[in-house]
Amino acid sequence: MSSNPWGTRAMIITTTPQVEGQHVAEYLGLVSGETIMGANIFRDFFAGIRDIVGGRAGSYEAVLRDGREQALAEMVAEAQKRGANAIVGVSLSYSALGASESMLMVAVSGTAVRLA
Repeated sequence: MSSNPWGTRAMIITTTPQVEGQHVAEYLGLVSGETIMGANIFRDFFAGIRDIVGGRAGSYEAVLRDGREQALAEMVAEAQKRGANAIVGVSLSYSALGASESMLMVAVSGTAVRLA
């Protein structure tokens, strides 16, 4: 692996239940990460204009990307505390929260494992 944004040790993260060619020596339990972000009124306004004229809403894409990275970093930190060197079966979800659905939650979970 090249750069590792989650710390000094390389962490394999996969949505599959196992890592091809690797043997799981120990299952260390469920790990997760969550982040909740509030919507920005100006970003919402300009994204609405973008929707009218067409194109991608880059500001929302950046928020989603940041939320995903924060949730993944939290999950990886939890797995590292357990001594894992991989996380398998990773699932990622996005949800709107609040009375007016003005907040976005990004949640990620998986199983921390130690590969042989």
